[in-house]
Amino acid sequence: MARRGEEFIGTMAVQERHRFDIGALEVYMKGAVEGFAAPLSVDQFKGGQSNPTYRLTDAAGRRYVLRRKPPGKLLPSAHAVDREFRVIAALNKTDVPTPKAYALCEDASVIGTAFYIMEFCDGRVLWDPLLPEVPRAGRRAIYEAEIDTLARLHKVDRAAVGLGDFGRPGNYVARQISRWGGQYKASETEKIEAMDKLLAWLPANAPEADVTTIVHGDYRLDNMVFHPTEPRVLGVIDWEIATLGDPIAELSYLCMMYRMPRDQGGLADDDLASLGVPDEAEMVRMYCERTGRSGIDHWDFYMAYNLFRVACIRQGVYARSLDGTASNVRAADSGRLVRPNAELAWDLARRLGAS
Repeated sequence: MARRGEEFIGTMAVQERHRFDIGALEVYMKGAVEGFAAPLSVDQFKGGQSNPTYRLTDAAGRRYVLRRKPPGKLLPSAHAVDREFRVIAALNKTDVPTPKAYALCEDASVIGTAFYIMEFCDGRVLWDPLLPEVPRAGRRAIYEAEIDTLARLHKVDRAAVGLGDFGRPGNYVARQISRWGGQYKASETEKIEAMDKLLAWLPANAPEADVTTIVHGDYRLDNMVFHPTEPRVLGVIDWEIATLGDPIAELSYLCMMYRMPRDQGGLADDDLASLGVPDEAEMVRMYCERTGRSGIDHWDFYMAYNLFRVACIRQGVYARSLDGTASNVRAADSGRLVRPNAELAWDLARRLGAS
C-alpha cells in the first residue's frame, strides 16, 4: 500500500502554469537578500494546495524557499502572502520555530504575482500521521514536539512581537464560520444538504473563546519541518491564514483527524496504541499540561466546526482545480471529500441537539 501523502514528498519540475521569469527574480534577490549569488536553479515543491512553493538554489549552493500567490482569478482575501511573511518575521523573535524570513515583494511585475522568500529548512516533512518512516518507539516524541510547539505559539505575547493588530479579538469561531461559509458558497459546485444545515446551525451555537492567541490556522503535522533524525521541529510553515483567534479551535483542528476515517485522511480506523501514536485524549491532555488548562469545554462543537471548515477548504481547492489555478497536482481529489466531511460534521451536530 502506498504511504499516505507520498505523492506530496519532494520537488518536481516547475509546472507550466506556475513558471516565471527567473532572471527577474535574480535581479530582485541581488538587492533584497544578503549573500545571494546568481544564477538560480528553481524546482517546485509537490506539496501545498494554496500558494505555489519553490525551492531556490543559488550559485553558492545556498537554498531558499519562495511562496507566491497563484496566477489567475482568486477568492477575496485568499493567498495572503503578505500576512504570512509578517507573522513568520515576527515569530522569528520568539521560541516558536519558524524559517528565517528574508524578503517580501508585493510588486507583481517581478514574477507575475506577490511573493516572499524565506529560509529553506533542511529536514523531514512527515505527511503520514501514522509515521511509518519513524520507529515505533520514536513516534510519541514526534507528537509531543508537535503539541509543545503549538503550546509555545499560543503563549506568545502578540503585542510584544508586533502582532497586536494581526486580527480581531473575540467572536473568532463565528467569524470563521461566516468567512469559510462565504468562500464555500463562492466556490460551490453541487448542493450538499449537510453543508446548508451546518451554515445555519453552527453560527447560532458557537461558543465564545475564553482567551485570544496567535493561531496558525492550518496547524498539522505536514505543515512543519522536523530535524532529519531528531524529534525536533525546525520550522512551522504555511502561515497564510494565521490570525488572532481561539486556541481551542486550533487544537481541535489538529485533533480532527481522530474523528475522520482513513478514506478522508484520518485515523479513526487505525489501532493507534499498537502503532505508538497518541490518541485524541492524550493530545488534549498534553496540550492542557503545557498551557496550564484544567480542561476544555464545548469540545464536540469545535470538532463539528472544524469538519465543516475543512469541507469548505477542500471545496475551494477543488474549485481552483476546475479553473486551473490550484497549486497541487492532486487538488481535484479534494472534491470527493467535501460531502463526507460535511456529513460527519452534521452527525456530530445532531448528537449535540441539532435537528
